[in-house]
Amino acid sequence: MYKETKSKTTALHTACTILAVLLCSTAGFAQDYTQVPGRNTNDMTSMNPFLPGYEDPFADEEGEPGDTTRKEKKIRKPLESYFFDDSTRTRDNFAWTLDMFRNKVNMAVIDTLTNGFQKTEPYLRKGVGDAYQGPLGGASVPISYFDRANYQDFSFGQAYDAYNIFADRALFFNVKRPLTIFTYLTAGQKQKAEENFGITHAQNISPSTGFNIDYKSRGTKGVYNWQKSRAKNLSAAFSHTGKKYSIHAGYIYNTIQNRENGGLQDDRFLTDSIFEQPDVIPTNLNDAYNMIKNNAFYVVQSYGAPLKKLTEYDFSIADQSSVFFGHSFEWSRWHRVYSDTRAKSQDNDGRDYYHNWNIHPTVTNDSIAEIKVSNRLFVQIQPFDREGIVGLIDAGIGMDNHIYYQYVQEFALTGTRNTEKTGYYAYGSVEGKFRRYLSWGGDLEYNLAGYRSGDIKIGADLAVSAYIRDKPLTLSGRFSHDRRSPDYWSELYYSNHHSWNVSQLYGKPFDKENETRIEAEFTMPWAGLELGGYQSVVNNKIYFVMEDGMLFPRQASESVSVSGVYLRKDFRAGGFHFNHRVMLQWSTSQEIIPVPLAGAYLSYFFEFNIVRNVLRAQFGVDGRYNTKWYAPGWDPSSARFYNQRDTKVGEYPMLDVFFNAKWKRMRILLMMEHLNDDLFGRRTYFSIPHYAQNKRVFKLGFSWSFYD
Repeated sequence: MYKETKSKTTALHTACTILAVLLCSTAGFAQDYTQVPGRNTNDMTSMNPFLPGYEDPFADEEGEPGDTTRKEKKIRKPLESYFFDDSTRTRDNFAWTLDMFRNKVNMAVIDTLTNGFQKTEPYLRKGVGDAYQGPLGGASVPISYFDRANYQDFSFGQAYDAYNIFADRALFFNVKRPLTIFTYLTAGQKQKAEENFGITHAQNISPSTGFNIDYKSRGTKGVYNWQKSRAKNLSAAFSHTGKKYSIHAGYIYNTIQNRENGGLQDDRFLTDSIFEQPDVIPTNLNDAYNMIKNNAFYVVQSYGAPLKKLTEYDFSIADQSSVFFGHSFEWSRWHRVYSDTRAKSQDNDGRDYYHNWNIHPTVTNDSIAEIKVSNRLFVQIQPFDREGIVGLIDAGIGMDNHIYYQYVQEFALTGTRNTEKTGYYAYGSVEGKFRRYLSWGGDLEYNLAGYRSGDIKIGADLAVSAYIRDKPLTLSGRFSHDRRSPDYWSELYYSNHHSWNVSQLYGKPFDKENETRIEAEFTMPWAGLELGGYQSVVNNKIYFVMEDGMLFPRQASESVSVSGVYLRKDFRAGGFHFNHRVMLQWSTSQEIIPVPLAGAYLSYFFEFNIVRNVLRAQFGVDGRYNTKWYAPGWDPSSARFYNQRDTKVGEYPMLDVFFNAKWKRMRILLMMEHLNDDLFGRRTYFSIPHYAQNKRVFKLGFSWSFYD
């Protein structure tokens, strides 16, 4: 009995000893296994060699145990960039734009949503829209003064700002799988068709390195006589956003090609229904042509130096005290050509549309160009945490070299006149956050010497947020002051139809413009509410006028104040959506800064499932409206809008009925544009004087996203 008991005790002791050894071995292996990057350490099946599903990390492709003396396969590093927070990194796809002055990116939205797919014109996607020539690809100016661009470089491109891509507008992508978005929309008969084509492809070489190409071609073959437009844009971009080193580089191509008909010879040809077919209505110009091209290269790179040694537990340096050193380079060339003939620039009575033919009496072939080369060195200090109360301190110095090419009469024997100007400037900014409740910032840029010496930009912003059941309410404000020199082309320009030399015309150069602006906004994104108030005071405003057929610049001697209130409110009741965007604004001098009193963009639609989780659709109506105002006139030969006091336009609603659908990864659009054409009211659908908008037309298209 004793021997049997002793034997059982010995056997039990031996079994416990073996079990303890196995457990220790298993625990030891699990501890070593967690150090293999790329494995799911929470999956006990893959970690424990004694459970089904175990994968030997050193096994070869046939499943046999591998040679433990062989070097481990190199594991791809994850995205460790300090630019992106943890929630952004977890997304399958995200995009951003680049700050050309600072070591900073701004998050952007990838356009794959059904909402707003019917807004095929780029200038309809913001605020209350633009006043525009009519065709897709044509010139436009925002209804809201506070959305208007103010180009200091190549101001001839300002009228096409809705289409232009710049280095700080180009998109960069990070995608876990290759992403391709193909879009095609068309409208109207084949010989007059409007076409909107776009393709975007993004692909990552590694979690931190990727490239993308974005191409767009938008335009129309023309509804009215001698009306054809085409806007093409290409952006090719490469980015590497590593743990310490980052680089963004790209190439941009913009081109605008427009036939210029100068508008209708007499608006009554349309409004009084003399002609039913728009292509037979007489226009002022019948062979004029505008072409604008832009090529640009840019690169921004930076290196981060943590102020203390990193450990293997520091996934990113976003929360470490660091200093970043960087360089920004940009080369951009704009070229514009305008052509016409006198024989095709006359009305039915033989009167010339242009009063002046300065260079050649019968033929125009104006050509100008502008080149800008920018170099900047910057440093960024991250005192504690990139999201801290003092998150980032930026400082930099820059040099801009400008070269202008144009024909000037006194240089007729040598051809074009080349003017070169160089400017030097310094800039800085500081920003910070307090958790999710407060963010603040300030910025300063000052031109130290050379071209545009004394120009200054000052800005400060503050945003305070509160939360109701984790839903944000944000009140934000911004103050800015901008003292800027006139652009080169506003002071000296010579062409076949218009020419001016401000120093000779007024006896002295233009003074610097000064604008002080205060903005405040209250937003509740979860309630679809945005309320904004704006106030701007402008001194020495430069604007253009047309007198006796001659276009020339003027500078206001008085201050002009512009005030505005903007409201966006989206209501929803079940599947019904009622979206509103309304703008009210006042100018103390409509002769200098013209604005309509009110503008609105409304979208009412019903959203429903055709096939649950497969096909979802929207059916509704979009409407645009603004009060009557002296909208800017358009001068084809200089590609500029000018102030005029002869013709008021507005008080005409534009209604579009649309059907949007999302079938898996494809968006589909069916739309009747300008539904109310000839249904009520006179044909007074002029957005800018003498340029009629398109008649009723059916539009269809799709956008397909591929994720492989």
